[in-house]
Amino acid sequence: MGALLIGRGSRKGRAMDKALCYGALGVGALMLLIFLLDLVAGIPFGGKDFVVGDIFGLLASGIVVYLGLNASRDLK
Repeated sequence: MGALLIGRGSRKGRAMDKALCYGALGVGALMLLIFLLDLVAGIPFGGKDFVVGDIFGLLASGIVVYLGLNASRDLK
């Protein structure tokens, strides 16, 4: 854990809340892109045999992105 905080100092309060919101947005957007790419091109997971997983992954990623946006809107 200490290696993650080198050069940054300790984040407390509002700064940590913003960092967590932006982190959730980044992870959700990345997963949304990966599942969409697999659904369209079949690259990361093999495409055809994983369509139901792709759809549920898109839904879950979309929910995470929505919750991250909603939480960041509450922080402003």
